[in-house]
Amino acid sequence: MADMSTQHLLHLIKRLSHTISNLFVSYSIGAVVGLAIAIFFVWRLLLRSPGGSQHRQRKRQGATSSSPGVSTLSNASVVPSGVCSSSAGSRAQNLVDEFSQPVKPTLGQIVRQKLSEGRKVTCRLLGVILEESSPEELQKQATVRSSVLEVLLEITKFCDLYLMEQVLDDESEKRVVVALEDAGVFASGGLVKDKVLFCSTENGRSSFVRQLEPDWHIDSNPEIISQLARFIKYQLHVSPIKTERAAANVFSAPSLEQFFGSI
Repeated sequence: MADMSTQHLLHLIKRLSHTISNLFVSYSIGAVVGLAIAIFFVWRLLLRSPGGSQHRQRKRQGATSSSPGVSTLSNASVVPSGVCSSSAGSRAQNLVDEFSQPVKPTLGQIVRQKLSEGRKVTCRLLGVILEESSPEELQKQATVRSSVLEVLLEITKFCDLYLMEQVLDDESEKRVVVALEDAGVFASGGLVKDKVLFCSTENGRSSFVRQLEPDWHIDSNPEIISQLARFIKYQLHVSPIKTERAAANVFSAPSLEQFFGSI
């Protein structure tokens, strides 16, 4: 019985070691704390395993046999050590199983991992942050895509983010800034209006990116992506149509939020 209990304990320790490794990979401090609590309870439960139970049972049996007039029924009511050991082991196993479940990373963790811990990001507005896809459309309206907001705000939490776009007039600039403000993009303080840049040509946007030297550039124009491939460490080409990979450091996705798996 002792050998079986030792083997069971060794099995639990292996399971816990594997779980600890997985939890540290997922960067979840809360999960590690939870696991520490689970280990404590497993330790408490294992204290009730065969050795302790048998010792207490022998003491109770000795006391009953030495006391005259005590009914033998009390001996029959003592829970067998095997049952106690099985119950404790089962509860310990349940705790290990519960904390061995894979921990789902948060959106913030996914963003940091996907961006390879990059600290500076440049991103065009049309076709990525805005619903509109041309400078001509911005002369009429500017609409922030609601599905991209959560990812955008996560990026601003740990990255120096610059948004940029080609516009045809000053009114288009004002329209874009107001749309971003109304959507709450500036509310967190991670992005300021001075980091929303405007130019009159596509080449102007390319020049902005090269001057800023970001770790990542996000764009929907394949020509700009191709031009910058040898200057920028990583790029994301946002396009609803799957295209050929321009270079090894260029990734593609139908949308910014889909690249980070938030929808």
